[in-house]
Amino acid sequence: MLRVDQINDELVASYLTTKSIPDPDLLIRTSGEFRISNFLLWQIAYTEMYFTQTHWPDFRKENFYEAICDFQQRERRFGK
Repeated sequence: MLRVDQINDELVASYLTTKSIPDPDLLIRTSGEFRISNFLLWQIAYTEMYFTQTHWPDFRKENFYEAICDFQQRERRFGK
C-alpha cells in the first residue's frame, strides 16, 4: 500500500502507457477548436499548441509546414 508521501510525478509517469515515448513538442489541433479534449493531459504540460481552422480531412503538408514554421518562431519557456 502506498502512502501519500510516496506519490510523485515519477511514480505517476511510470504507470502511463506512454512512459517509453518522449512528451510531444507540438500539438496541432484542427477544426478551429480551442480545446485539447483531455488528450495526453499529463504529457502535454510543456507542449506548444498550434490551432488551425483547417479540418483534419483537409489538412495537407502545407498546413503542417505552417504549423512547423510557427513552432520554430516560438520561445519555449517550459512553464517559466
